[in-house]
Parts: sequence; structure tokens; C-alpha cells
Amino acid sequence: MFERRLLALATEELRHTPAVALLGPRQVGKTTMALKVAKTVSSLYLDLESERDRSKLAQPELYLADHLDKLVIIDEVHRAPGLFPVLRGLIDKARRDGRRAGLYLLLGSASLDLLKQSGESLAGRIAYLDLNPLDILEVQAAARPETSLDTLWLRGGFPESLGAPSDARSMRWRQNFIRTYLERDIPQFGPRIAAETLRRFWTMLAHQQGGLLNVAQLARNLSVDAKTAQSYIDLLCDLLLVRRLTPWHANLGKRLVKSPKVYVRDSGLVHALLDIETKEAVLSHPVVGASWEGLCIENLLTCAPANVQGYFYRTSSGAEIDLLLHWPNNDLWAIEVKRSLTPKVERGFHSACEDLQPTRKLVIYPGDEPFPLGHGVQAMPLATLCHELALRAYP
Repeated sequence: MFERRLLALATEELRHTPAVALLGPRQVGKTTMALKVAKTVSSLYLDLESERDRSKLAQPELYLADHLDKLVIIDEVHRAPGLFPVLRGLIDKARRDGRRAGLYLLLGSASLDLLKQSGESLAGRIAYLDLNPLDILEVQAAARPETSLDTLWLRGGFPESLGAPSDARSMRWRQNFIRTYLERDIPQFGPRIAAETLRRFWTMLAHQQGGLLNVAQLARNLSVDAKTAQSYIDLLCDLLLVRRLTPWHANLGKRLVKSPKVYVRDSGLVHALLDIETKEAVLSHPVVGASWEGLCIENLLTCAPANVQGYFYRTSSGAEIDLLLHWPNNDLWAIEVKRSLTPKVERGFHSACEDLQPTRKLVIYPGDEPFPLGHGVQAMPLATLCHELALRAYP
């Protein structure tokens, strides 16, 4: 069993906020974490994928009004969009009766729909938390031999995939996960899209992991129009399966790249989409560098405080930084990702740092110890920087 770092924050939010929305892809561990919270308080669990539980909410005002003394956990809440105005009224009633926190824990597998629905009805009454696949700190805390950094990279951070008894079993789980999303889950969130078409699109993104988004090219490759291709990107981002990393914009007198980078967020899904089952196969595949970069960026953004924004920087002349962390005090951390035990900083990184003058210059590499590289640049293991960021997020 993996311990999730977000558990303490969710528990704390419920002490101060009437409703907490826990968002994350399917099978990432939302229900497991919610049931751990439920053990600490009087609670009621409803799963809206269960017909029995959905029938209980046929008249939600009447049913939920009888349970204002409990924490009500509602799983797959995006299946009942009409529920949010009801929750608002019940929260306001509970407030008048003196109970101001810990009423509802809402679990959802899609960000956009749930945020729109709850944002309109529950403004000022809800806190949002994102539960991502397991990160390097959670894996290290488990202290299990089969969950090394290389295993996390190969299999990804979904608990069932990472903890599988073999690489083959892990691959099978991820293939089933992808198929289930394409054939059953995605049709719930928008217009009907042929599963095979969306699989081809998702696989194209895996092939172009970490590349600049070129919607027109993707549309041509898929024989659809650009608007349709853009809608596919939006859908996968809303389902928290793909990340658009925004380019840094500043008035520097430089010609800056303005297209976002696109990453399939879980490295295990990248490898499953590309039919890469073993570490040896990853190391010999052209996606190796981009896959490692995606793993590092996803872990760093997961561990960083919520008020820290992630960007990348690239100019037309070749100056480039893989990840810029922008802090609320306007500090910038420039981070380069290298898959080498003897990392070397390229000229483009130095040029970009001259443009931006970051507070810190770091190179993430797969070794075990930090060491200086000269010119104010420090090489650092992924786990070391993730630990530092997590301490700033949860001091």
C-alpha cells in the first residue's frame, strides 16, 4: 500500500471547508484515499457508478438532508451535474445550524466539467485538490524493492501498474486501462469519438512526447480538421491524461516560441501506447529522452507548491530551458533535464539564463548526489529537488 502525501492536506481542508473536490484520472487512488479519510469521521460513501447509490439520490434534497451530521463522500460526482445546486443549499443550511466544514468530499475523474459545475454553484464553499499518479517521494516512502525510480519511469505512477508482479503484468494493466478509457469512459464526457481514432491520436502524442504542439499537423495525420484535433487535445487535458506546458512570455526583445509543449502525463502510458514493455526497450527507443523529461517535469510540478507555476522557455535562436518554476515572489528557477550520469549543460541553457537571470539554475539527472557543474549550475537528483519542493508546499 502506498501512502499519499495529499491525504494530510485533504483532511486539513475538510476541517475548514464545507466541500472538498478531489480530482484525478481513474484508478489513481481517489477512492482509496477517500475511504481512509472516512475512517477518521462519521461518514457515508456513495458511488454514482452504482445504480443503487444513484437511486438514493433520485430526490437528493430529501436524502442528503438526513445526513448533514456526516461527511458524505460522493464518487464520480460528474455523473450528476444537477447535484451541485442542491449541495449549495444544504451547505448553507448546515452553516446556519452551526456546522461550517467537513460536509462533502467529491471525487471526479475530469477537471473541466467538474470545475465548471462546482465553480458556478459552490463558489466560496469548496476547495480543489489534484491527486496525480504516484510521485518519486511516495514511491521512496514505500521502501519496496520493486518500486525504484527506473520502475516508476517504466511503469508509470498508477498504483496497480507500479505494484504489478512483473513488467508484463504491468503492461497488460495499462493496455486495459487505455482501452477502458477509450471505449467506456471518454464517451461519457463529450460527443462520440471512435475509439480507434482517439487511440491513434493519443499514440501520436506519445511519439511526439515533449514536442511543440502543432494542431494542424496532427489534424492532417489523422485526416480531420484542426478544430476537431484541438477538441481531442482539450478532452485529454480535461481528463488529466495530457499536459500542455505553457511557454514563458516576457518582453525581452527576443523571438519566443509561443506554442505549448505537450506531454502524456504518465510515463507508463507513454510506454504502453508505444508498446514498450521493458527498461531495455525504453533505452533503445527514440522516445527515451523525452520520456525521462516528461517523468521529471511531472514529478516536479506535482511536488511543487500549488502557487508555483510551470513554464518552458525557448527562443528562435536556440536558447532553451526545459522547465521554469515561477514563484509568487517572481523568483525563477531554471531546470534542465538530462538522462546522463555525467550531465553537460548546453549553450542554449546558458543563453536562456542570460536572458532571464533565474534565481537558481539546476540540472536534473538520474544520479544519487548533488554536485556543482560550474557557472552557478547545480546537478541534482530528481528525488532531492522533489523533496525540497514538497517541504515548501507542506512545511
